[in-house]
Amino acid sequence: MTKVNMPGLCPALFELLARHRLLQGLPIEAIEHLCRDALAQHAYPGQILFDEGDEARYCLLVDSGQVEILRYSQNGDERVFHVFDPGQLVAEAAMFMPHGRYPMCARARGPVHVYKLSRSSLQEACRRWPDLAMNMMAGLSSALYAQVNKVDWISASSAAERLANYLLNLQARQGENIQLPLNQRQLASHLGIRAETLSRLFTDWQARGYVSGKRSDWQVRDQAHLRRLASPAQRSF
Repeated sequence: MTKVNMPGLCPALFELLARHRLLQGLPIEAIEHLCRDALAQHAYPGQILFDEGDEARYCLLVDSGQVEILRYSQNGDERVFHVFDPGQLVAEAAMFMPHGRYPMCARARGPVHVYKLSRSSLQEACRRWPDLAMNMMAGLSSALYAQVNKVDWISASSAAERLANYLLNLQARQGENIQLPLNQRQLASHLGIRAETLSRLFTDWQARGYVSGKRSDWQVRDQAHLRRLASPAQRSF
């Protein structure tokens, strides 16, 4: 894809969008369209980028740092559903929800720089370039399928099996040295287990040599054992 210099367009945003899987194979005009009314925002650690129930006027494209999506329970406990890395879109599905509201909160995990892509621009781009709409539908369908599998897995698996699968997935993305994106209380909630159970698993696995580390930094030492535990979660498609 050849970049076209146009007054008023942010080159960094253009490059970031041009690399995104949703826009692969689309004409330059589609990227320029999304760039035109986009806004840049720097956020400090812990800053709320949008709140649950706010009017969904834009989705976020992460440029640097990490953005976490969460909800609060009635008793004030928070549950982090996902952590988004640079190059990923946050809340693009909310741009098409009929009620026009964000279903979750978005919060900066550390210093963050994002671009805010407007709802109206994204919807108009999908009307003008149907391949973009098809790419979005494919991505949202994959996310829905992954969520169905996750619900099925959590309802049928043990705490040890869930933790093993989670650590192996992190290792596949991050490499040998794993950094947990959630603290242990948030991770326990994410896995649907008690925080005390999670702590006991880490302590027991470290004593047995399955893993090593502390706090958020870990390494898998016995991958074969964790793979045996996580095997029911692996699907053929």
